[in-house]
Amino acid sequence: MRVIANARNVGFGAAVNQAFASSQAPYLATLNDDAVAHPQWLEALLRDAEAHPKAGMFASQVRMADTLDLDSSGMLIAADGSSRQRGHGQPFGTFCWEADALFPSGSAALYRRSMLEQTGTFDESFFLYCEDVDLGLRARWAGWECRYVNDAVVEHRYSHSAGRASTLKAYYVERNRLCTAIKNFPVSMLLRAPWAALTRYFWHAVSILRGRGKAAEFVHGGQSAAMLPFLALRAHVAAAARLPRLLRERRRIFRSRAITSKQFEELLRRHSISARQVAAL
Repeated sequence: MRVIANARNVGFGAAVNQAFASSQAPYLATLNDDAVAHPQWLEALLRDAEAHPKAGMFASQVRMADTLDLDSSGMLIAADGSSRQRGHGQPFGTFCWEADALFPSGSAALYRRSMLEQTGTFDESFFLYCEDVDLGLRARWAGWECRYVNDAVVEHRYSHSAGRASTLKAYYVERNRLCTAIKNFPVSMLLRAPWAALTRYFWHAVSILRGRGKAAEFVHGGQSAAMLPFLALRAHVAAAARLPRLLRERRRIFRSRAITSKQFEELLRRHSISARQVAAL
């Protein structure tokens, strides 16, 4: 075992990229510090990877440590670029027959080196949250598949590190979903994204009034509901400041794409989640 110690918190993506750069291994496994893998986790992922060379990403069966219900069986994406875990809160056997996923949750995943060398590694500017979404979409543009490996089991203390509904999480999730959409969405989807975001904001407001859902969880955690519009505005300003870089990245992604915009949209449609569901989870 080799430990890489940083003097400061460089963020999830940068830390994983350091490990990747220091190795010549054919695969990269990611595992959050608040996740515990079952003994056969890595073996199951590698077995599936060796059997499916067209797949570059492999999603685990991630269970919530307190209830053993699903945390993630791969990821879903909304029309504004928001993402949520597929099957979150459902019994862990719900997706045992599935073999396909859009992309994995970075909390417990396996990535093929040849894919990462083609698409690039995690975007270090994200710092926290949504790096797996951005990488997954870039890989999909490049024509790589994602497999869900039901036998690769991990127990996850959900958002234990940053808090389930903290101001830190709310800001980075909103900023990075904007960056993800700008970099990866076709023009038609990008034009629809602001309206989809407004719909999601509406359902967040409804969730506060009803006392359940992600925004209500934020308020119950001791935060003011008035903080949410401020965080959203701050996220938009930060994304706008990054626009030149994001557009350069977008051009690079689209120059090397292996599928059409229509195929990409259809792929996302098959793994989509509504704004109402995003607000509820």
